[in-house]
Amino acid sequence: MDFSSFLLMRQEIILLAIIILLLIAEIFIPKNKKSSIVHFAIFLFGIHTIVGFLSINECSIFGGSFQTNNLIHFFKNVLNIGVLILLLQSADWIQEKIVAQDKGTEFFILLFSSLLGMYFMISSGDFLMFYIGLELSTLPVAALAAYETSKRISSESGIKLILSAGLASGISLFGISLLYATSGSIFFHDIIGTISASNLTILGFILFFAGLSFKISLVPFHFWTADVYEGAPISVASYLSVISKGAAAFILMILLFTIFKSLMHIWENMIYVISIATMFIGNLFALRQQNMKRFLAFSSIAQAGFILLGLISGTQLGTTTVVYFIMIYIFSNLAAFGVVQAISSKTGKENMTDYEGLYRTNPKLSLVMLLALFSLAGIPPVAGFFGKFFLFTAAASEGFYLLVFLAVVNVTISLYYYLLVVRAMFLRKGENPIPFFKNKIYMRLGLIITVIGIIVLGLYSPLYEYIYELSSIYN
Repeated sequence: MDFSSFLLMRQEIILLAIIILLLIAEIFIPKNKKSSIVHFAIFLFGIHTIVGFLSINECSIFGGSFQTNNLIHFFKNVLNIGVLILLLQSADWIQEKIVAQDKGTEFFILLFSSLLGMYFMISSGDFLMFYIGLELSTLPVAALAAYETSKRISSESGIKLILSAGLASGISLFGISLLYATSGSIFFHDIIGTISASNLTILGFILFFAGLSFKISLVPFHFWTADVYEGAPISVASYLSVISKGAAAFILMILLFTIFKSLMHIWENMIYVISIATMFIGNLFALRQQNMKRFLAFSSIAQAGFILLGLISGTQLGTTTVVYFIMIYIFSNLAAFGVVQAISSKTGKENMTDYEGLYRTNPKLSLVMLLALFSLAGIPPVAGFFGKFFLFTAAASEGFYLLVFLAVVNVTISLYYYLLVVRAMFLRKGENPIPFFKNKIYMRLGLIITVIGIIVLGLYSPLYEYIYELSSIYN
């Protein structure tokens, strides 16, 4: 393997270089200028995001442990855009509260380390690389969840996440060991030719699926989600909701459509039941929430149930719709979390009742939230409508008409609770409305990018066709 082979890992290498540069900057930047680390980190990651759009060849290195292709490379770029938006939305909070505690550099290092783990996870060619990537993507986020050490609820959030993640990791690892016992290999391309529907293999798959379902917040592995989101800083909750969930859903799709394709008659029934339970429980519990972070947590659980509609088809159309929907979901959810972040940073208010009369004092923020919620609900012509429509089409094309009907019922339920927020912002007059405030440039830029994404993805259909072409590799 020569030097050119390492260039095929350029996204991982550049991100690792950014982490090292941040460590060096932490040493040499004077204490009274620590706030500049925020600009430095966003600048470096912006360059990394741009470089990621350079084309890359399909390859497999390290004996097949690491692999990449155009679809994986494209999805890494989607994750990069999501993280860049998140950094822009979090910049003011980091400068005002985290840098003051001399923990700004550590925040970026933990966040980028988690993203690096996701890179390795979705590029893994064997279960060892997959597991290392899974752990690297999870452990730094547990530290980030407990980052506001002055708040007891934040520490509680970190403890709940690390304990739940440890249990899920152990279950997943036990499942991997059973799959290794039945196939004799940890490499995906070897397992494809040897896997059979034996009892031990099925048990191993179920345990592995359960461990990965934890990261996606699928029912019944969702109990940690609302509590962790509520206690964690909003930027961390946003990261868990979109970036972590999106990467886990993507690698689950790849594994189901490749090494577990022969077990489709088994996991198809599992996904059918879990999808219905996830959609209904996520939506019904969202109806009862007043805290906006818990509200968006149960909303994200319901959205995970919709993602399973694309997975259950097992076709090229299913692959395309899953990737397309995750991309739309990232922009939509980041827009909603961005508004919550902006309001919380300025006023400390996070309850739905606090949003009453928001349109009268902050009309632009209200419109961004409206657009985000309409996209999450699937109202045309915004992007979320087309994302859900394509998911329903993928499931219906394989004859899952009852599942599609139940999904439509859940869309109706979700529309009701999303409109509760819209009613509070536009139709209610609060006794103490949130006063007018103006966001700084980073937050405004982050929200503008999300709005552009929501509108463009709903109108620019050639992007869907491009993803469809890339998806042929797994079908």
